[in-house]
Parts: sequence; structure tokens; C-alpha cells
Amino acid sequence: MFRRELRELFRLALPLAAAQAGTQVMGVFDVAVLGRFSAHDMAAAGLGNALFFSISIIGMGMVFGVDPLISQALGAGDEVRARRVLWQGVWLALIVSGVLTVPLILSPLVLPIAGVQRELMEPTTAYLLIRTTSLAPFLVFLVVRAYLQAHGATRPMLTAMIVGNVFNLSDLLLVFGGEILPEWCGPLRSFPALGVAGAAISTVIGVFLQLWIVAAAVLKIPVPHASELHRWNGVEVRQAYQVGWPVALQMGAEVGIFALVAVLAGRLGTLDLGAHQVVISLASFTFTVALGVSAAGSVRVGLAIGARNAARTRVAGYAAFVGGAGVMAVCGTLFALFPRALGRILTDDPAVIAAAVPLFMVAAVFQLSDGVQAVGAGVLRGAGDTRFAFLANIFGHWLIGFPVAIWLGFYRGMGIVGLWWGLCAGLTVVAVLLFFRFKRLSAREIAPIASLNLVVAPQDERQ
Repeated sequence: MFRRELRELFRLALPLAAAQAGTQVMGVFDVAVLGRFSAHDMAAAGLGNALFFSISIIGMGMVFGVDPLISQALGAGDEVRARRVLWQGVWLALIVSGVLTVPLILSPLVLPIAGVQRELMEPTTAYLLIRTTSLAPFLVFLVVRAYLQAHGATRPMLTAMIVGNVFNLSDLLLVFGGEILPEWCGPLRSFPALGVAGAAISTVIGVFLQLWIVAAAVLKIPVPHASELHRWNGVEVRQAYQVGWPVALQMGAEVGIFALVAVLAGRLGTLDLGAHQVVISLASFTFTVALGVSAAGSVRVGLAIGARNAARTRVAGYAAFVGGAGVMAVCGTLFALFPRALGRILTDDPAVIAAAVPLFMVAAVFQLSDGVQAVGAGVLRGAGDTRFAFLANIFGHWLIGFPVAIWLGFYRGMGIVGLWWGLCAGLTVVAVLLFFRFKRLSAREIAPIASLNLVVAPQDERQ
């Protein structure tokens, strides 16, 4: 049974991981292009990305609340409810986008307070304001993706990834300007070099393209009375919110610590921030593989719970843990063996590469913990148990990891390397806590979310 579940997991996880990784390639490509434009612009994009995701991650967590609702509905054979939850997720995504746009626009005000070097403030602000326009389509994309992956429809996500990456080649023109074009391009050679702003514009347009592709795929899945299911349903929206807000806080706690380290790296100087950006870009890329396994594990656990199959629920979760740990162990080995070669993918600055090498060693160690904690959060989300993951992240990252990072980075004089060892400590604690939580929870049958939130009509309305 375990081997069969592992095969089913990877049948879903591999295309999801490929789609996740392909989307991340867009960001890595941005860094690689900017790294050859200037270390200054690369550092600014890294800082802008850190601020963008430290806020937008709240929205991502909120819309992730639809994941178990959709998969458990499909596990119970209720196609209509799954499609209705999709639409309520879209409504939720639009509301959350409107709320989060305000702090995104105001977030550059924290740069001088955090002591970020003056020359990084203007390009970071420009990048961030442009990226903010992609928040709403990005969150809606996540909702649609949850619906498609629960159906096992992974091809549209792969198509969206490929189209997005092909379009992202426009980075070269938008960043460097028309001077990179051959003579026969004539007037196009006068196109101005936009630098970091050009990278942001390319990313925003790519997000809209990807949303259009996956949204079109939903229309090909037949559902009875589909045209009537888009109407606002307050009960379903509140239910998604109840599941999603702990995920939002959990992801905010996790990404917030990484964003804080990026800001602290900015205080150490452009070189340290550049090294941080190189390694975190590649670590984020490998993390997308774990996210693919996590998403597949969430779906498999949700389907099993919806079918009221306790044994399959437990096996699905354990298969996801094994799969996530395995793929991240391979990634960690690559980081340890080829740090300089990996660094040269993103920058040709020898000083930045040299500063990045020790960070690759730390990243190699925490790859395993990062994979296990990602999968743990996914399988618990599939079970509808989202609050524990939030508490585990607060304890691991902020009560353990952050103090260790500050102590090693500043009081022990280890700088950016010490900050990264703090991240490693926090990730390890979270991974252990989430694994044992699922082990305890899956020892008995887990009730579907819908059965815990039934809305019972008054007696006179039922007659």
C-alpha cells in the first residue's frame, strides 16, 4: 500500500514540482539578468522581493484555505461543492488583495528605519510598487491551481509555466535596453534600459499570462449547474477564511524571518546582501520541489479524508514525508558539492560568489529540514489542521531560530553566515514538530472539514 501511495504521490507531485520550479525559474532568471546588469540592482530586486513576499504571503496563506475544502469535497464525490469553493476562493483572493495592497505600497517606509543603505532605497521602491500590481492575479492563480491539482489536471499548470518562462526572456530587453539587439532591429535599439524596473514589469505580465491559461482550463471540467456557482456564498467564504488564516499566519511567520534576515543582510552591506540573494534564490528554487510534494501530499491526504479512509490518510502523509525528505537530500548534496558553479549561474562577480560559498554550505544542511517542514505543513493543511503549523512556526523560527541568528550573526561576529545558521535551527525545530503532530493526529480517523462546520437550518425551514 505504501509503495502504491508513493507512486500516486509522485505522479501528481512531479508535474506540480515542475510547474512550481518553472515559475521559480522566472525569479532566478531575473536575478541572473540583474546580476550581470549590476550587483546594485540585483540586491535591490532581492530586497524588493523580500518585502513583497513578506506581505503577500499572508494572502497566499488565506487562499490556501480552499485547498482542503476542494480536495475533501472531491474525495467525497461532490463535484458541485468543489466548483463552488473555487469561486468563493476567487472572491476571497480579490478581497485579500485589496486589503494587502495598502501595506505593500507603504512598506518602502521601513527601509530607512531598518538602516538599509541609501543607494538601495529608490530601486527597491520602484521594483516593489510595480510588483504590487501582480498581487490579485497571483492569488487568483493559486486558487485556480488548487482546483486543478485536486482534479489531477496538471498539464495546464505546466503550459502556464512554459509560456511564462518564454515571455520572461523579455527581461533581457527590458533590463539592458535595445543596445543588446542586433543592428537590423533598427528603432528597437533605442529602447531604454529600465534595470530593476524592467525585471518587475516582465514578471507582472508573466503572472497575468499564467492566470489566463489555467483559468481557461477550468472551463473544460464539466460540472452540473456550473454557471450558477460563481455567486457569493458567505458560508463557504467564511469556511475558507477559518481554514486559511492560520496558514496565512504560519507562512507569514516563516517568510517573515527570511525577510528579516534579508533586511539585516542589507545592514551588513551590498556584498553580503548580494551573496544572500544568490543563495536564497537557488534555495527557493529547490524549495519549489518540496512545495510540489507538499501540494500533492495535501491533495492525497484531503482525498483520503473525504473518502473517510483512515488507513489511506496515514499512508498518504507518511509517503509525502519520505518523498519530500528524499528530494531535498539530493538538493542539499548538490549545494555542498558545487557551490561556486551554482553561484556563477546567477552572478559573475567573484566577490559575491566567494561570499556565497559558506552560505551554500549552510543551505545544504537545512535542505532536509526545509523539505520535511514544507511537507508537514501540506499534509496538515490537507487534514484541515492549520493552527498547529502556525504555532510550530512561531516557536521554531521566532523563539529559537531568530535568537540564534542574532547571537551568531552579531554577538559572535559570524555575520551573514551566523544569520543563516539561525534559519537552519528554526527550520529543524519546525520540521520535527510537524512530523510528530501528523503522526499523533493520523492515529485515529480525521473528520472532514465540512462535517465540522455544518450549517443546520431551523426546523421550520426544513418542513
